[in-house]
Amino acid sequence: MTTDIPAGADPSARPLPPAEPDLLWGHPLVIALNRVVQRLRAADLRRPWVLDTAVAVGVFLLFGAADLVHDGDRHEMAVRFTHLPVAGVLALQAGLVVPLLWRRRMPSATFAAVLAVFLIQWLLGAWLRADVALLIALYSLALHGRLRHLPWACAAMAGVLGLVSVRVSEAVSVGDALFFLFSAVTAALALGLAVRIRRSQLAGLRERAARLEIERDQRSKLAAAGERTRVAREMHDIVGHNLSVMITLADGGAYAALIAPERGKEALELIGETGRQALGELRRMLGVLRDRTDAPELSPQPGIADIDALCARIRAAGPKVRYRTIGELDALDRGVQLTAYRIVQEALTNSLRHAGAETQVQLALTVDGAQLRITADDTGPPTGTGRPAPENQEGHGLAGMAERAALYGGSIIAGPRPGGGWSVQVTLDLTPLTGPPGETS
Repeated sequence: MTTDIPAGADPSARPLPPAEPDLLWGHPLVIALNRVVQRLRAADLRRPWVLDTAVAVGVFLLFGAADLVHDGDRHEMAVRFTHLPVAGVLALQAGLVVPLLWRRRMPSATFAAVLAVFLIQWLLGAWLRADVALLIALYSLALHGRLRHLPWACAAMAGVLGLVSVRVSEAVSVGDALFFLFSAVTAALALGLAVRIRRSQLAGLRERAARLEIERDQRSKLAAAGERTRVAREMHDIVGHNLSVMITLADGGAYAALIAPERGKEALELIGETGRQALGELRRMLGVLRDRTDAPELSPQPGIADIDALCARIRAAGPKVRYRTIGELDALDRGVQLTAYRIVQEALTNSLRHAGAETQVQLALTVDGAQLRITADDTGPPTGTGRPAPENQEGHGLAGMAERAALYGGSIIAGPRPGGGWSVQVTLDLTPLTGPPGETS
């Protein structure tokens, strides 16, 4: 099978062949063996003394019993060894094997005890097959003990093995004896360190997996909190604006019903229209939150083109709104347009709520280079007594506008005007975000 390379492409940049599965780890025998190891490890965690006892008993049966049965073999060797009574052999074997019961709980003490018995044995001139317990103790020290104890253990081991090599120099040269003995010691030491490093790596991987799981849960919670904040802000903009308009229209309609009934009817029609629009926006907002198999009925997000209709609804509630634009507003990004619409909606709603139906609002949107400026100035209540600052009122109007402006690197300035009323000035940065190629936001 051949792979086609596009014209002009680098011939060396061929796609890598798919990785072949590792047949060894998928073999049924390896899988069964892995299951057995996992079960033994689980059982060892529940009863660690069972494995330690099994190791001690196994060393005695495999090596200690042979010293008792084949005692005469030592006299047929080229090296003359001391013949010990059975009680002496059993005592030395107990000194070599019994400390292995504590090889994982106290590895340094176990190694010291076994090494002391091993030294006494060779000072007596005896040879025992149970000396293999010294290698097991060294392996356990490398695996479970403190690493700073290893140099001292190796130094002591080297001294004792030097004594052994001299003792058997009648049959084997000192160099050959040292090579064989140090090879066995190095194997035990290397095996213990390898298993220790592997366990440390597995523990690090498990810890990293647990940390990644926690971070994933935290990211999910942060994303959910951010989504709740976004939905709450949208609900505040929708409900707060439309309810303010409807309340003002209802108050004006109740007053007009006594003087001009036709104006009361007009107010009721405007209330119905505003309520239907609010209901439609609420349905659109809540539709994306429902767990539905079919797609919810969605409508486009409002933009700058919808500000005219927004001003018309505010005018219907009483305030006189003068709206002007400068620059190419229709060419702005949809996200910027939605942010501008929500900021204007909040500013006009605050003017209607705090300044009343008799106020006058000057609204201006200006595109100046890489900035969009939004200005909303009202004249305040007709009495000229001023109004409380929005931060002293219940709600999150200014905070919501500040959050929306911060999404585009903008700023907001809000406060009382020198001649009375309230002023809101918002600046949005229209400079596109730059990032590495292929990065998406």
